[in-house]
Amino acid sequence: MELKLLNAQGQASSNVAAPDTIFGRDYNEALIHQIVVAYQANARSGNRKQKDREEVSHTTKKPWRQKGTGRARAGMSSSPIWRGGGRAFPNSPDENFSHKVNKKMYRAGLCSILSQLARDDRLSVIEELSLEAPKTKLLAQKLKSMGLDSVLVITDSLDENLMLASRNLPNVLVCEPRHADPLSLVFYKKVLITKPALAKIEEMLA
Repeated sequence: MELKLLNAQGQASSNVAAPDTIFGRDYNEALIHQIVVAYQANARSGNRKQKDREEVSHTTKKPWRQKGTGRARAGMSSSPIWRGGGRAFPNSPDENFSHKVNKKMYRAGLCSILSQLARDDRLSVIEELSLEAPKTKLLAQKLKSMGLDSVLVITDSLDENLMLASRNLPNVLVCEPRHADPLSLVFYKKVLITKPALAKIEEMLA
């Protein structure tokens, strides 16, 4: 598999050899969907809380007598079928939303995503990406000159200037290979990988 090597102007200057075992996989839509959904589910936090009939502030007095009124039987106003009553099956903060994905499946899904990105010409390699100062304007100008507006940049190590400059750009994310998640790979229009980061990805997913 050959990946495009971009120069500072965003033009393909040459090609970089990449293993077919990582960048030449078939597109497995079901597996990609599974790992993306699992990633989103595992990022959820249990912060919802609802009260059951024991916790709502209501009296336990019987609203009316059992028989003779013509109305339905009622024991207390905290019943779930009453307005203002407790929930029958309330949400709790310790609710677990996590999905389990095996390491082998996760790596295969990442390889399938990377392979499809390479086929769609959405994945490119660059020698390095660095800035002289932590200025958002500098990074925005550099990406604009390369024709990139929505891009995921994967570097072998986080450069402080690059990281600080990218924080205010909503369509730019800079991360290390071990933090390249399936959702980000799918979300951004382009993926830019430095050559040292490409070697790390090959080592991780080999």
